[in-house]
Amino acid sequence: MTQVTIYTQNNCPPCTFVKNYLTAHHIAFEERNIANPTYRNEMIAHDAFATPFILLNDEPMYQVDMDKLNQTLGL
Repeated sequence: MTQVTIYTQNNCPPCTFVKNYLTAHHIAFEERNIANPTYRNEMIAHDAFATPFILLNDEPMYQVDMDKLNQTLGL
């Protein structure tokens, strides 16, 4: 099973889109809102500076790539 972690922030339409998409496809994910300084520092440690930032099995996805997301998740 693919581990999905999404770094998000409040009032982020792309973040909401990705979360809703995964939920609609019954894909479990962990959300880490960068309002929490610990999560913000984790994201920055990956050299990511924009949300949504996604980790698929600890592999960073710096931009939302729906083809890669679908392929990796088998959708």
